[in-house]
Amino acid sequence: MVRQVIQTKQTYAAAGVDISAADRAKELIKKHARSTLRPEVLSDIGFFGGFFEIKGYREPVLVSSTDGVGTKLKIASILGKHDTVGIDLVNHCVNDILTCGAEPLFFLDYIALGKMVPETVEAIVKGLAVACREVNCALIGGETAEMPGMYAPDDYDLAGFIVGVVEKSQRLDQSRIREGDAILALPSSGLHTNGYSLARKLFGTEPAALNKRYPELGRTLGEALLEPHRCYFNEIKPVLRWVKGLAHITGGGFEGNVPRVLPKGLGAHFDKGSWSVPPIFSLIQRQGRIDDAEMYRVFNMGVGMAIVCSPEDVRRLKKSMPEAKPVGEVIKQKGKTRVLID
Repeated sequence: MVRQVIQTKQTYAAAGVDISAADRAKELIKKHARSTLRPEVLSDIGFFGGFFEIKGYREPVLVSSTDGVGTKLKIASILGKHDTVGIDLVNHCVNDILTCGAEPLFFLDYIALGKMVPETVEAIVKGLAVACREVNCALIGGETAEMPGMYAPDDYDLAGFIVGVVEKSQRLDQSRIREGDAILALPSSGLHTNGYSLARKLFGTEPAALNKRYPELGRTLGEALLEPHRCYFNEIKPVLRWVKGLAHITGGGFEGNVPRVLPKGLGAHFDKGSWSVPPIFSLIQRQGRIDDAEMYRVFNMGVGMAIVCSPEDVRRLKKSMPEAKPVGEVIKQKGKTRVLID
C-alpha cells in the first residue's frame, strides 16, 4: 500500500513571523517618531536610511554611543509595562555622550521580539519619543525584528544608537583635570539600567514579589525598579563651560566609571556620608546581605552623574544645579586603587 503524503502550504506567519503585525506596528510608531524630528532631518520615517544635516558648528566632532536596557526589560515584561524602557534607553545614551560635552542629534533603536505585538512596540517607541523630545533629539529610524526561536513569545530586547556633536575646541577630555579638583554629584532616580540581574536574583520575578509594597519605598518594588533612568543633559548643558569632566555612573559602579575621566596617576576620593542613598539600595543590600564594596561596585548608590570642576567653580555650579552636592575630590592615585569611598 502506498501512503499518500499531503503537504500543508507553508507561510512566513506559520513559521512565527507575522508581516501584517509588523506593518501595523510601523504605522502605530510613525506618529511618535515624527514628533521628534528636527529641521535638520532631511528624510521621513521609513526610508532605508536617515539624513541629518549638521549646522551651526565651525569644527563639528561627531560623538556616538550605543547601549541597551539590560535585564530591566524582564521586570517590564512581567508587569506588562513597556512605556518607560524607551526612556531608559535614550537617557542612558544621552548621558553617555554628554560626558564628552556633546549635544544629541539623532537616535536609532533596535527592538527584537519573540512575537510581534504592535501595541507593545508602540508603547516602547512612545517612551523613546518622549525622552528624545526632552533633549531635542530626532528619533530618525530603527529596526523591529520578530525572531521566534531566538526569543520566547513574551520576551524582547531593546538597544539604541545615538549620534551627537560637539565643537572640537569644547569637547571634554581628561586634559584639564588636576589634583585638588572638586567632585559634585547629581542624584540618580534609582538603579537606572544596571544591577538588575542581582536584584532579580534577590527578590525573584513573580508578580506577587514585584507587586509587594514596601513602606520605605512608598510604592511597590516593581514600581521602584521601573523608575526611569534620569537624564542630565538639560541641567548640565548650560554650565558645561565650568565642567572639567563628567562620569556617568552605570555598569561597574564608581570604580568602573570614575577612572575613565581621570588622567593617569590621579584618583578620586568620595565622602560616603555626603549624599543620600535612595532606600531601594538599602533594601537590596539588606535583602542580599551585600557588603558595601560590592554595592558600590555594582550600583550607582544614588550618584547618577559625577562632575569634576575647579574648587572655585563649585558655588556657581551649585547655584545653577541646586541638587548638585559636593561629594569628593581628585587625589593622587594610591597604589592600584583609583577610587576611595569612605
